Amino acid sequence: MFYKRTTSLFSPLQIKKQQQDVMGFLAANKIEFEECDIAANEENRKWMRENVPEESRPTTGNPLPPQIFNESKYCGNYEAFFDAREDNAVYAFLGLTAPPGSKEAEALAKREKL
Repeated sequence: MFYKRTTSLFSPLQIKKQQQDVMGFLAANKIEFEECDIAANEENRKWMRENVPEESRPTTGNPLPPQIFNESKYCGNYEAFFDAREDNAVYAFLGLTAPPGSKEAEALAKREKL
């Protein structure tokens, strides 16, 4: 199962838009996910803060949502997700196998032929 750490209360518009962008992509591509609210659940907030790798944390403050995980494996933040989507590499970013016929699977097949 795929997990995504998010917040819902008092979030700035940009964070909310990024969360909706990630969830919309996952839903449109039928990728199973669970949204975990960090604003209303202290355990979720603590888990997210403890599981974002040190090298991915901001220099000051705490990591902001959305932070994307596949189970307990950290995938990245919104910027990394956005870059992966632009490069047709979201399945690899998520640690998943690209489905046959997807742009990502076709790109991988082309690279393997080289």
